[in-house]
Amino acid sequence: MFRRVVVGVSGGVDSAVSAYLLKKQGFEVCGAFMKNWDLIDESGYCSGEQDWEDAQRLCRQLEIPLEQINFVKDYWLEVFGSFLKDYDAGITPNPDILCNRHIKFNRFFHHARERMNADAIATGHYAQTNFGPFLENYSPHERVRLFMAPDPIKDQTFFLSQITADTLRRTMFPIGGLTKPQVKRLASEVGLDAYARKKESMGICFVGKRSFQQFIAEYIDTKPGPFVDVDSGRIVGQHAGLHHWTVGQKCKIGGCLQPYYVQRKHRDTNVIDVVSGHDHPLLFTDMLYTEEPVWINVPPGLEQGQVVRCFFRFQHTKPLVGCSLFQSSVTHKGQLLVKLDHPLRAITPGQYAVFYRNEECFGSARIVQPAPGPL
Repeated sequence: MFRRVVVGVSGGVDSAVSAYLLKKQGFEVCGAFMKNWDLIDESGYCSGEQDWEDAQRLCRQLEIPLEQINFVKDYWLEVFGSFLKDYDAGITPNPDILCNRHIKFNRFFHHARERMNADAIATGHYAQTNFGPFLENYSPHERVRLFMAPDPIKDQTFFLSQITADTLRRTMFPIGGLTKPQVKRLASEVGLDAYARKKESMGICFVGKRSFQQFIAEYIDTKPGPFVDVDSGRIVGQHAGLHHWTVGQKCKIGGCLQPYYVQRKHRDTNVIDVVSGHDHPLLFTDMLYTEEPVWINVPPGLEQGQVVRCFFRFQHTKPLVGCSLFQSSVTHKGQLLVKLDHPLRAITPGQYAVFYRNEECFGSARIVQPAPGPL
């Protein structure tokens, strides 16, 4: 059923080993390099050209064809445009989740299927499905389920939590059952050691080596406003714009002996509420509202109005926290109310609430705001 596979090749070790394993399994493998950011139109640093050269060298070595696919316009409209719009509104987005949802597992998936005649796609993500790393357990009558990788540090289900089940059904994760050290060791054993030695790219690709504050200032106008101490009601300083700050962030306010932290941002008044102390009670909440979720699998019982027990995280590296999940009459149709087993610090509007149970990732929903408070 799955003969021709198009693998996303980035120039890094994860996609290199994925391509190698696919060929070793006997698939007809084609490489695809996604160009998502236009170096000609943007003066910031990016390693894209070196990555393209590395991808070409890999595919020559593995003797597989390679195509460069230009998604610059799609990325600008569906990822970067949304990113700027959110920051301008005082919301903190997650571009990695947006890129996976709109580009890698939508635009790329459909390009591979419709223009490259792929039976399936493959990527170098650390994630697993019940269909196996090469879809060897695929069943047309069975629901696809997304599971965490055994490497807890590298597990990427958090970033895949907004992709659709239809795409996931025809996606292979060849290295999903391996750890990063195992991937690097395998790369060295099969002659791909150059990729094992390559430094991993970190952070947001379009920001590059600049500070984020420098980058965002190029796209969003400065709108100064006051820092207001929530406890006293006093103005304690001035900020250069909501987009420079996120909930929980430490503020350097001149003349203040104690450190302040962002508690809330008000788009309508351009006020940033701040509190004194890293662990101020107002920085913690055990309840939040979300937008309508994207489910890979709906948690059993939720659609029947039952309270669902599962686990939650809103940051990739943070531990899972138990929660109760339900659709409340307080929220609009489809939105969720999440009650955490214990309070968490700096839950941020625009970030994603990702839900798990027994290693399975059900999907996620964008956070509207911590509760209590009207939507």
